[in-house]
Amino acid sequence: MNIYTKSGLREVINANGKMTILGASAVSESVVKSVGSALRNFVVIEELMDHAGRVIAQKTGAEDGCPTCGAASGLVIATAACIAGSNLGLIERIPDTVGLKNEIILQKGQSINFGGSITQMLHLGGGVPVEAGCSNKVERDNIESAINENTAALLYVKSHHAVQKGMQSIESMLELAIKYQLPLIIDAAAEEDLCKYVSMGADLVLYSGGKALSGPTSGLIAGKSSYIAACKMQYKGVGRAMKVSKEAMMGLITALEMYDPAQSNPEGQKKRMQRMCDELTQVKGLKCRVAQDEAGREIYRTEIHVGSETGMNAAKLNELLKQGDPAIYVRDYYVNQGILSVDPRPLFDGQEEIIIDRIKSCLLEG
Repeated sequence: MNIYTKSGLREVINANGKMTILGASAVSESVVKSVGSALRNFVVIEELMDHAGRVIAQKTGAEDGCPTCGAASGLVIATAACIAGSNLGLIERIPDTVGLKNEIILQKGQSINFGGSITQMLHLGGGVPVEAGCSNKVERDNIESAINENTAALLYVKSHHAVQKGMQSIESMLELAIKYQLPLIIDAAAEEDLCKYVSMGADLVLYSGGKALSGPTSGLIAGKSSYIAACKMQYKGVGRAMKVSKEAMMGLITALEMYDPAQSNPEGQKKRMQRMCDELTQVKGLKCRVAQDEAGREIYRTEIHVGSETGMNAAKLNELLKQGDPAIYVRDYYVNQGILSVDPRPLFDGQEEIIIDRIKSCLLEG
């Protein structure tokens, strides 16, 4: 029995992924201890932020870093930093940026809802979103023609939620950023490689602390020192409403220090998910395969196609799985196409068998 079930809440089996709606990650004992110790002591927050920045820099190869309370707040802060810089007078005006260079250009296919709207985060940071191109096709000229004297930054969103085809590459965005002397922000919230985009030359890169890092609810910005200094200054403005706590920073630091992307074990994921496929394929009307993450990450999931022969559609099966106790949350982004997926990363030992048994019982009981 965990702390949530003791409070009368249902147990949850998370087969969805490291998702905010389910609390993101279950952290290690080391992270738990660091959070607990941080809660019981005092610290000069500014000094702790600078220390966190140095750890972020060390782990990402960036010049400096800034801790945040999440990737979404990181986008707000990065946007404000690109518009107001370190000018306190301008910082205190955010999100009122009338008369300032405030346009943030992003590709239309990356103007997504990740649980909140990307464009709303830009507005909160004082940005005016400019969506270039069409949702399924963006030419380099679409972006270049949108750049003008009011452009404050370019934004690239690296996410499985975004359109994966027909978009301009990060390299193309970088070339334009350099050509027009604009900062490039990369939202890499759930990405596992903490060094890739910094090494490519991005000015500010945003990550979630609770996704690939398996840390507490937190986030980080890695980037060039002048922009990071401006990011930290935003805590005297709009960032005050989304300040990162001492315990979140210490948990993030511990998670960063422990982080090893090699431990993701993609081959192990494939084997686990193949075993699940082998079991579920025996059920009449179910077709399964092991599929890689849509955005190209080294994550392998069981993709379950729910056919009419089951007597039930994928949406109904999805709801039945959620309604049980324990509640089972699978990945349902393609439920309208009859597809549900199982992500192995958040599963505890034995939970795959529980999911298989529940799917079978749901289909049997109708």
